[in-house]
Amino acid sequence: MSTPADSSNLMEALVSLAKRRGFIYASSEIYGGLNGFFDYGPLGVELKRNIRDAWWRDMVHRRDDVVGIETSIIMHPKVWEASGHVAGFSDPLVDCKASKQRYRADQLFWSPVVVDGKTVSYVSALESEKTTEDLQAAAESFKRKKAIVGTLAPVVAKDFTEASVEEIPLIPSPATGEPGSLTAPRAFNMMFQTNVGAMTDASSVAYLRPETAQGMFVDFKNVIDTTRVKLPFGIAQIGKSFRNEITPRNFIFRSREFEQMEMEYFIHEDADWATCHEEWITWCENWLKSIGLPESHLSRYAHPKEKLAFYSRGTVDIMFKYPFGVQELWGIAARGNYDLTQHANASGKPQEMFDETTKKKFVPHVIEPAVGTDRIFLAVLASAYAEEDVTDEKGNVEKRTVLRLSPRIAPVKVAVLPLLKNKEALTNRAKALYTKLKRNYAVQYDDGGAIGKRYRRQDEAGTPWCVTIDFDTIEKEGDTFTLRERDSMSQKRVTEAGLFALLAEHVY
Repeated sequence: MSTPADSSNLMEALVSLAKRRGFIYASSEIYGGLNGFFDYGPLGVELKRNIRDAWWRDMVHRRDDVVGIETSIIMHPKVWEASGHVAGFSDPLVDCKASKQRYRADQLFWSPVVVDGKTVSYVSALESEKTTEDLQAAAESFKRKKAIVGTLAPVVAKDFTEASVEEIPLIPSPATGEPGSLTAPRAFNMMFQTNVGAMTDASSVAYLRPETAQGMFVDFKNVIDTTRVKLPFGIAQIGKSFRNEITPRNFIFRSREFEQMEMEYFIHEDADWATCHEEWITWCENWLKSIGLPESHLSRYAHPKEKLAFYSRGTVDIMFKYPFGVQELWGIAARGNYDLTQHANASGKPQEMFDETTKKKFVPHVIEPAVGTDRIFLAVLASAYAEEDVTDEKGNVEKRTVLRLSPRIAPVKVAVLPLLKNKEALTNRAKALYTKLKRNYAVQYDDGGAIGKRYRRQDEAGTPWCVTIDFDTIEKEGDTFTLRERDSMSQKRVTEAGLFALLAEHVY
């Protein structure tokens, strides 16, 4: 098995496959697209739905301590005031006055160029998996062009929020390569603003939600009053969120419209939060592995105490090795009782529970695992994609592109292929099997082209198994089919009962 030689080639291959096979399209493509927005095609919507359904089954249906909820995208604006999003949900923004480009300050890196202990200039680069290398190359290029004699010190990469007032005018813009055009960082609120009702004045202002979490907090009392939940318990939700990202990038990794899968796990104020936190981190890691992400690509990042929000007890991110570098995939935060307390204070409605043991009321604390469906989608594609040389039955070597997707989440579970499309006995048996399979599974019927080409099409779609209805099926006893396995390309005879048993074992 092999993959494209470097990360940029892999990313390019993923984007190409996603468009070619109907996983992902640029939104409004016929009008030139809209940056940061994407549409999911026929295969993509199935893969995304399968990721979502697997999470919901494991998080809600297969647990006794988590219930589900679905809250509205547009909520009362006071929700976002209480949560701190109106005042504080912002990224530091930097403008290039010459090019009119905008950058997130924490994604714009710079370094002094130091020769023999003296700063002679500055260089800049946008964040990537090789930011430091880019800065070093720029520093060496500057020294060479200016014919500066001396020893160049290694660059020290800093993001733009670390630049002093005196240094900002000296740092070159990535767009022009010249200093003097970058502004000081300023706050930019990322919430999409809209208006509710016929009027468009200040009284009608509302926001598209930037996260799904607040819906669970404001409905906390509704859930405990209408169900039989007891601490500890969780409220889960899947839904769209919107953030007006300054620089959407890396395909669907950072976009302006995305889907979140979040759960708020409420615990007693005296509970061992650290143990509960660790249990949920482990649960999330195991779940990612259950849908096919390799353990070798997963790691943890514990946020240092000095960078935590004042109310946070601890946050750990599960990181994934994407083609563009190791980035956050799933955040698990111990948020204390901050959110419920904020909404209680702002609304005047207590968000408390009663402790039968102490006979006291208290505000529960919460552990929050929050993940983006789209980020999992991209991680799944990146880890499943492979290119390899294979030899056909005539001895010819050809390139095979394959998505080694877990059967749990593969868009198509089985492809049913009659060996010949003009042989009625074959097509009738194939259609009968196809009809029976699709009652429970996503399947495809394909009779177009040579059988080898049909296999290749299904490999690219990530279909785990192909069933070929051949002459042995209709001429020999046993009513068996040829079952072709995607990853090994091995083939064997299987009965209809055996096929359904295989699917029941692997598709759960």
